Amino acid sequence: MPIASVNPATGETVQTFEPYDADAIERRLALAEAAFHSYRDTSFDTRARLMHRAADLLDSDQEAAARIMTEEMGKPLAAARAEAAKCAKAMRWYAEHAEALLADEHPDPADVSDSGAARAYVRYRPIGPVLAVMPWNFPFWQTIRFAAPALMAGNVGLLKHASNVPRTALAIEELFRRAGFPEGCFQTLLIGSGAVEGVIRDRRVAAVTLTGSEPAGRAVAAAAADEVKKAVLELGGSDPYVVLPSADLDAAVRTAVRARVQNNGQSCIAAKRFIVHTDVYDRFTSAFTEAMRELRVGDPMDETTDVGPLASRQGRDDLEELVEDARTRGARVECGGGRPTGWDTGYFYEPTVLTGITPAMRIHQEETFGPVATVYRVADLDEAVALANDTPFGLSSNVWTTDQDEQERFVRDIQAGGVFFNGMTASHPALPFGGVKRSGFGRELSGHGIREFCNVTTVWMG
Repeated sequence: MPIASVNPATGETVQTFEPYDADAIERRLALAEAAFHSYRDTSFDTRARLMHRAADLLDSDQEAAARIMTEEMGKPLAAARAEAAKCAKAMRWYAEHAEALLADEHPDPADVSDSGAARAYVRYRPIGPVLAVMPWNFPFWQTIRFAAPALMAGNVGLLKHASNVPRTALAIEELFRRAGFPEGCFQTLLIGSGAVEGVIRDRRVAAVTLTGSEPAGRAVAAAAADEVKKAVLELGGSDPYVVLPSADLDAAVRTAVRARVQNNGQSCIAAKRFIVHTDVYDRFTSAFTEAMRELRVGDPMDETTDVGPLASRQGRDDLEELVEDARTRGARVECGGGRPTGWDTGYFYEPTVLTGITPAMRIHQEETFGPVATVYRVADLDEAVALANDTPFGLSSNVWTTDQDEQERFVRDIQAGGVFFNGMTASHPALPFGGVKRSGFGRELSGHGIREFCNVTTVWMG
């Protein structure tokens, strides 16, 4: 079956590609193996020079990269430009910090004196070709946040991108080629999901990282475990957004809207469940609903658009099912709740606010991947913490409070990979990113991310 690039704003097919056959996959795996054996010996200075060059090229090509993203998955053009800029920033960050992050570690001689060593240290060494199975929602950023640390560590990359963003995948491959990285250091595999397991099991692939759905994560993790290979998973999220009485309510409302509809609501770390203390519930919900209602839905190429289409018809249909299930079980639709008028083509859905959510509704436990917010009323801090944790996911969280005791309570008790106070969850090159529970395992970004695909080697000298 061809791999198709479809414009979600119109439903029109822009371009199709034939998936790589077995011979094409074999050539790319052989090239990756050969590239690793030479590239692993390059200096950090050489890698940094290449990475800086790639960042400069991406800055120069920002508009073209943004338009490809918008055409393939529907994010507003301004957001696509910001994504490209963020990628260049991360590339430069790793170019400038990788050597220090992977420097040899020397324990205090007194601590190892009883080991018999005259000298001992730890060295981080690259492990080989790493397969990245990446999603469509942040098609440049998700790939670069893997590729920049992997390449700076001396590994080489193989990208199996989501099948609805093939032009983006090829553009990233071309970016690294133009920057001067040796042939085979970064390659895109235009393959369907059915071919992924075979690549994971190939002896030349050292490890795999996936960002995507829970079913995809289970399949990838199972294959990697069966082959005893390292895996890093970043899966779904249903992040809580807790608002307590000490919050700056105006700022909390403004940020809540951005946190819910960023990327047209299609973000694992988007705030999805708004948990509001009863003392401020009415004011927050009223202001939040009005702000969501005022958002402009439309053509993602239009600079004035706030919310574009969902990336696929299936995504919109899944979202409609969740909202309808909640509605039939008693949820109140404060705004939205359907397809916007005037947009008969494309995969659009209105910004929506639901209240009166109960555990009997699917939306209480399942991830909403689109501009739909659920709002809950809680009586106190204990109820807020319990509800925040009442989810199978644990990616990140947002809490609005200026009370230090409340902040410490959430740092101690929240079951998530991050807690952001008085702001919205975002990823940054210098901070580790990842989750717990069914949101996955392992970390991306920061020093933790670059070391995930390194051989942490003990060197002992007698």
